[in-house]
Amino acid sequence: MSNKIYNWHFVASDIQSLGFGNFPIIELAIAEKTICLALYKETLFAFQAICPHAGAKMVNGYLDAQGNAVCPLHKYKFTLKIGYNVTGEGYNMRTYPIEIRDDGIFVGFLS
Repeated sequence: MSNKIYNWHFVASDIQSLGFGNFPIIELAIAEKTICLALYKETLFAFQAICPHAGAKMVNGYLDAQGNAVCPLHKYKFTLKIGYNVTGEGYNMRTYPIEIRDDGIFVGFLS
């Protein structure tokens, strides 16, 4: 059981208003943090905006067929759910929980 306490921050009223368009990854600033959001198979994920390996902007990357976020610089792949580096280089990406509520979409940052 997790004892993590999150501060929840409003992101948008709904997924359509986020403006994904033709891109599965977007970048936005929330509560003095810059994060990425990804939309994969109608599920929303939040993760750090900068690759933990060499600092590339993850918004310039893409999602592969398995739903991993792929860094644009060295093509390291990270799971969207927990940020685990699936290509074996040992760098893990920070992820953030998302809640979709009646009053909108929220992202959680640790207190």
